[in-house]
Amino acid sequence: MKHRVLVAGASGAIGAALVPLLIKAGYAVFGTTRRADRAKTLADAGVTPVVVDVFDALALHDALVRIAPHSVIHQLTDLPHGLDPARMAEAVAANARIRDEGTRNLIAAAIAAGSKRMIAQSIAWAYRPGERPYDESCALDIDAQGPRGISVRGVAALEHHVLNTALLTGTVLRYGQIYGPRTGIEVAAGSSPLHVEAAAYAAFLALERSRSGIYNIAGDDAEVDSAKAKRELGWSPDLRAGTPV
Repeated sequence: MKHRVLVAGASGAIGAALVPLLIKAGYAVFGTTRRADRAKTLADAGVTPVVVDVFDALALHDALVRIAPHSVIHQLTDLPHGLDPARMAEAVAANARIRDEGTRNLIAAAIAAGSKRMIAQSIAWAYRPGERPYDESCALDIDAQGPRGISVRGVAALEHHVLNTALLTGTVLRYGQIYGPRTGIEVAAGSSPLHVEAAAYAAFLALERSRSGIYNIAGDDAEVDSAKAKRELGWSPDLRAGTPV
């Protein structure tokens, strides 16, 4: 068996698609959820469930120290199913809090547990408007106003925490707009669409290849350039369940 991996947000859409890849490859998988009613679903999938809230820093610290995962994959979000417009205004602030405070708590716990790697979910539509397609060297739109500004600054905080913690090798995956099973969005939409299973494969390949840095992860019809992920991770937007691990 390979080393221990903790998937933060294992019961979410990407987490649920990622878990089978990790188990099939021989990792011992632990998965967090803040909802106790989801623990059985995780256990049935072969995951050791960890019921903990990322904002409870002490409980999170104790859980990770007990598990001592080699790697942590951060797939935590706080978004309504299908990005329900009636709930998005509240979700924008909640999601930004997870990206900043939640990520800081997760990193502190991972370091205390002796973890070596952190792979984290970011977004691919946070670039400052300019010439397209955007690659990973392009600036984020941190001066944006309103809800977009809240989201982008949350993203910038997450990426800073993950990439600038000396004791962890950090990888940031800038995902396009997710669609597919369990997302509530069945067809490709947005400026950088990405199937949820292809998103899961990106996290798996980042773990397998031990790559650090930032990677755009989106479909070929996106306004971002994913050439770096294809070249360095061996990733493709066509990856789906059933593709050999």
